[in-house]
Amino acid sequence: MRLFRRGSRRDARDTPRDPAFSFFSVDEAAYFRSQVREAFAEHGLEVTLYEGAVVDNAGRQFGLGNLAAVCHNDDRGPRAWGELARRHAAMVLRTVDGPSALDTLPPAQIRAQLYPRVISGEGLDAENFGYARYVAPGLYELLALDLPESVMMLTDEALGQLGETDGLRRRAMDNLRELPVEGRETVTGDEGMRFEVVVGDSFYTASRVLALETVVRQTTGQQLTADGALVAMPFRHQLAFHVIRDAGVVPSLAGMAMFAASAFEDTPGAISPYVYWWRGGVITQLSQKGAESDDEVRIVVDDDFQEVLARLTAQEPPDGGRR
Repeated sequence: MRLFRRGSRRDARDTPRDPAFSFFSVDEAAYFRSQVREAFAEHGLEVTLYEGAVVDNAGRQFGLGNLAAVCHNDDRGPRAWGELARRHAAMVLRTVDGPSALDTLPPAQIRAQLYPRVISGEGLDAENFGYARYVAPGLYELLALDLPESVMMLTDEALGQLGETDGLRRRAMDNLRELPVEGRETVTGDEGMRFEVVVGDSFYTASRVLALETVVRQTTGQQLTADGALVAMPFRHQLAFHVIRDAGVVPSLAGMAMFAASAFEDTPGAISPYVYWWRGGVITQLSQKGAESDDEVRIVVDDDFQEVLARLTAQEPPDGGRR
């Protein structure tokens, strides 16, 4: 899994862009949607195409955002989009047309496959996910059932069948802490910039920010400090962190802000383009879009984080003063 993606060699960026998926040109988006229509038709389902979704004649809506991002990021280009669309349609229809896992799996197995998942609050259906737990500005935690081909986000109604929510969350957190680390990369740069990136195919890789102490111990063999860490969860398969120990936090914050914004763009399972400060389980947003352009990244810190920066930068820098 690449930390920084190559640009896809397709239509030039100055060609007219699709309003729903700006990483596609208008022509690419038309071809992508035609492949989606054909993929569902092969399963005997006629669908109506909309910008970001398809709707079948029973009124069921299937979003296209993740599939579009998967196609965009596939190095094979448009020649692979038909295959990807067919695979996606088959998986979606098996999931929605088959029996519910809540009805077929024994309770013990359901609890063994339960995980917390951090998601963007954009489009969160508060009516069905009233139990959603606030994590940070724009981010929420839901409980999910991990299945062989999909992830089932559990609604209020579903949780009501399983038991008490707090107990289910405790079991989900235990399962999260037991996940293996699939991969780790270290990103370094000038002036002491350094941060770790945990990567993996698991849909819960980014959600491991909820168990950050465990992740830091597993990957570095060290403990978090009282000052906590910088964290970023650009999309579901990446979690970046920098344990705050010294003045290296300053260049690392700048580097992580650029990394998070880049890794978030056009990815399936996008979560957040921002960097956050984790301290004692409380997560505070530190970066945001600039006022002049969406491509600009601004760092905005509160008084508490400013105090940490002032204290650490007043000490000897991480390279011993050599610049």
